[in-house]
Amino acid sequence: MANTKGDVAVIILAAGLGTRMKSNKAKVLHEILGKPMVMYVVEVAKKIAGDNVVLVVGNQAEKVRKVVSEQTNVLFALQEEQLGTGHAVLCAIPQIPSHVREVVILCGDVPLLTEKTLTGLFEDHVKAQRDISLLAVEIENPTGYGRILMNENKQLKGIVEQADASAEQKKLKIINAGIYCIKKEILFDSLKKITSDNVKGEFYLTDIVEIGYRNKSTMGVLVGDDWKETVGVNTKQDLMTAENIMRDRMRNMS
Repeated sequence: MANTKGDVAVIILAAGLGTRMKSNKAKVLHEILGKPMVMYVVEVAKKIAGDNVVLVVGNQAEKVRKVVSEQTNVLFALQEEQLGTGHAVLCAIPQIPSHVREVVILCGDVPLLTEKTLTGLFEDHVKAQRDISLLAVEIENPTGYGRILMNENKQLKGIVEQADASAEQKKLKIINAGIYCIKKEILFDSLKKITSDNVKGEFYLTDIVEIGYRNKSTMGVLVGDDWKETVGVNTKQDLMTAENIMRDRMRNMS
């Protein structure tokens, strides 16, 4: 791909409490094959954004900062209160370099994403000249995930979280992978309009899609080839699943 590293920044959300891990260790520091899971995300992010990577820390912020800083250079943003993913991105905004034109958003607990998929999403976003692009995957059991909503013309119009979804929406199998490419000015503008009017009372980043639809932004979805790349780690069982997938991947590469 063309050298875009100066034009792109990546925000990685890594501030979560991770209560379902039932562990004293920060969620993103749990290891997969001996490496903290957040480092897999950082490494992929740096492939497309160079040094323009902003890691949003919160829970055990200093510990996460220390572990990551010992291995690579990234920018850090602190989310002092856990007010949702939209708020986490807002905390990262001051760290985004002024010359950046596109912002990619990743999750620190989704460690299996490959450079190929992320590059594919970014190139698709730029080629289509979209304001907002997101990665989706189709899975048989979508329980717990945000569903992708389309209008009658198959255009992206929103994302509904599991807690807010109707019975009909819960049947949808194409889910939001939580990975976005957004024009910087669109992101900045949308974040100002997000509210916490939902079941959890949080500022959902996913609301930028509905805001974009209302504003007639150019939006699109890239459906990934492999749902395994978007597996999120929330429990010890998820961690074992991710480690098994990573082990298989390494075996196939050797």
